Amino acid sequence: MTELGIGIGWRPEIAEAVEGLSGLDWVEVVAENICADHLPGSLTRLRRRGVTVVPHGVSLGLGGADRPDPARLAALGEKAVALGAPLVTEHIAFVRAGGALTASPALEAGHLLPVPRTRDALDVLCENVRIAQDALPVPLALENIAALISWPGEEMTEGRFLAELVERTGVRLLIDVANLHTNHVNRGEDPARALSELPVEAIAYVHVAGGVERDGVWHDTHAHPVPRPVLDVLADLASRVSPPGVLLERDDDFPPAEELAEELAVIRATVAGASVAGASVGRSAAAEKSAGRPLLIGAGARVSGGPMPGAVADAPPAVPEAVAPVPVRGGGARQPSGTPSVEGARQRLGLAQASLLSALVAGTPVPEGFDSRRIGVQSRALAAKRAGVVAKVAPELPGILGREFRPAFLAYARSRPMSGGYRRDALDFAEHLLLAGRPEDPAVHRLLTRWWQDRSGSRPPGPAARLLRAARHALVRR
Repeated sequence: MTELGIGIGWRPEIAEAVEGLSGLDWVEVVAENICADHLPGSLTRLRRRGVTVVPHGVSLGLGGADRPDPARLAALGEKAVALGAPLVTEHIAFVRAGGALTASPALEAGHLLPVPRTRDALDVLCENVRIAQDALPVPLALENIAALISWPGEEMTEGRFLAELVERTGVRLLIDVANLHTNHVNRGEDPARALSELPVEAIAYVHVAGGVERDGVWHDTHAHPVPRPVLDVLADLASRVSPPGVLLERDDDFPPAEELAEELAVIRATVAGASVAGASVGRSAAAEKSAGRPLLIGAGARVSGGPMPGAVADAPPAVPEAVAPVPVRGGGARQPSGTPSVEGARQRLGLAQASLLSALVAGTPVPEGFDSRRIGVQSRALAAKRAGVVAKVAPELPGILGREFRPAFLAYARSRPMSGGYRRDALDFAEHLLLAGRPEDPAVHRLLTRWWQDRSGSRPPGPAARLLRAARHALVRR
């Protein structure tokens, strides 16, 4: 396992600050934000200094029902080679649903969504991971994600789900301790139990990030300082195994460089302190064993892998009696790649994921068994993220529309799913406003029209085009 050390997520907004950090061992870059043949100068300079750079993908959707896109895999592999990376990382999540597999409109989430912890989902994920591993030129590690919602009818805890994934594929793990804390607040899951069930020897590195709690829901914002509960989970993990690398993520509301350096110092001290405590427990256990006394291993004991003593193996989390499971059950037995059973699992999973995503981004009814309130929270969070990203990729729109941009975009996003990436989303939003005769101010309307024409290469749509688009949106909402 490559020893990475202490690092930080490289972002263009803090590139200069990152280059100025002393004692920095490595950085991670969002793979979709760079081109293999035109790397940012900051990353090139860091590499010349001997700083390791790891590409971190966000769009493969390996937890989705479809097989991984060969073009996306090829692009990720090219970036790993260009960066001289020792590995690449992605997420255990789905990011799109629908399409040919389910004979329904293709939908994009624009966000990482949780997969159900079922045999069906595990069979599909394992096959997708094997496809990715065969296509990539370096090892792959997968990250546990944060979630606002839970799937009904789950069959495994998160720890057991990850343990079986590693056992069946040999994939490495990127453990995000902030996500474990998020799932503790939002879904009542115990981070210590998840860590006790993990094969810790498979950990490639660890993510640490901040968030904020609003109305009893923890939002994994990556825009706030790392809180004490997240550092406590990091300490628990580091008391069990020495992580090969630990990385601070910050994606927004960037603080001054000295604050980033201070957070890195706190993370380094947390890992070092927990490692000393874990080693002490290990020595005490060895002494008791050599003296012939019963071996009692506590929660802080360092282990080489597998469940901690006393962990309940494969016990599913409690599901409220009133919650009816959606049809995503699996066959239970492990299936070879490409078997009819896996194909059936793909279709069942695809239908369930399309139904959920449609409720989140297209305003269709909430599938049976899901918490409607949580679905509403997640739906609003997805729309807010879309608005934020569109404002970044098309900054002219907030400039043209002013204060009206955000409320207008959120109203648009309630029933119009993203279908072709954020730049396409910006164009579709502008077209939607123009079709509705907005903005009402003639000068602003002309500015928006000109912006849309310059980027779409089209004239404003006529009556026939308006009818066609209205019919398309009606189909998506069904």
